[in-house]
Formats: sequence, C-alpha cells, structure tokens
Amino acid sequence: MHIYAQVIDDSKGQTIVAASTYEKEVKGQPKFENKVAAAEFVGKLVAERALGKGVTKIVFDRNGFLYHGRVKAVSEGARKAGLEF
Repeated sequence: MHIYAQVIDDSKGQTIVAASTYEKEVKGQPKFENKVAAAEFVGKLVAERALGKGVTKIVFDRNGFLYHGRVKAVSEGARKAGLEF
C-alpha cells in the first residue's frame, strides 16, 4: 500500500535520508494516478534529499524484491533526479 526509500551509510550504520508515501509532503501532492507514480515521486524525493546532503552515488539494494513495478519506479525516479547507481 505504501513505499519507502532510505539512503544508509553502511560503514556507520546510519540513515542519511529517507522518504515514504506516509509523509505530509507526498500526501499533499495531487492524487497520483497509481502506486507506480507515487513510487517514482518517492524516488525523486529521496534523491533530492541525498543530493542536498552531498551524496551523489549509491548502491541500490532492493532487499530481494523483483526489479519491476514500484521498485523499478523508485530507482528510475532517483536516477531522473540525479543520483548515480
């Protein structure tokens, strides 16, 4: 029903930035046409926040989920916003 994304520094075990469909910033948007569109927006949002913290390159860990649908939309949104995978 909802999706979230995080950028984590594995060496320190700290979350640098995060975004999800639970946030007011996402819920305040006009209604998304489907869950894939919402997932792409979350990807863009997490990328913008990461770039703001100086993170430009990441490794995408899909945690065992297949790379299609909403998982793919999150990564595409992040790429469009400027993150390198």
